[in-house]
Amino acid sequence: MLSSSFRSTRSPLARRSEAKAAPRVASNAAVPRDIRTHSRALFAIAYSILQNREEAEDVVQDSLVKAWKTRWRVRDPEKFPAWLATIARHRAHDIFRKRRNVSLSEQIAEPIEQEPNDTTALDQQLHSALAALPELHRTALTLRYFEEMDYRSIENTMGLTNGALRGILGRALATMRKQLRPALASMD
Repeated sequence: MLSSSFRSTRSPLARRSEAKAAPRVASNAAVPRDIRTHSRALFAIAYSILQNREEAEDVVQDSLVKAWKTRWRVRDPEKFPAWLATIARHRAHDIFRKRRNVSLSEQIAEPIEQEPNDTTALDQQLHSALAALPELHRTALTLRYFEEMDYRSIENTMGLTNGALRGILGRALATMRKQLRPALASMD
């Protein structure tokens, strides 16, 4: 009985504000699931820019923290992957610019980490050809062929239409084929 009288005392304004808050709470509850779903794509984007595993992992973490703090800005859940990818891309560019501004003497003073030399010559040529691509092409190729994402996921992550994505992938693959043609011919 008390609850029914309580309901009648709420103003229409209070009921409307609760109704508006309900979808936002539901979308906020989905954010952790979305973050886990998209962390691999964020890593691929950051790694394609930075070419450094540790820095890319830092970018993913920083991006997820920023996304969590500002999650209220995303009103359309369909745009969440592209928004999250934009945060990661901007953070990776920030780190890249800072790295580029480090003086040569500081770079020499840092100990050089040696990665295991188990890559073949073809792998090295593949990675150098990939690094030579424009960032947009490199990111699209990385998401499609290294992360094995489907077209729709890549479109949502990068904020592209299907036609734009197919065009970017086509041009990127043509450039890669052209750069790797001598290496592939020597294998025959």
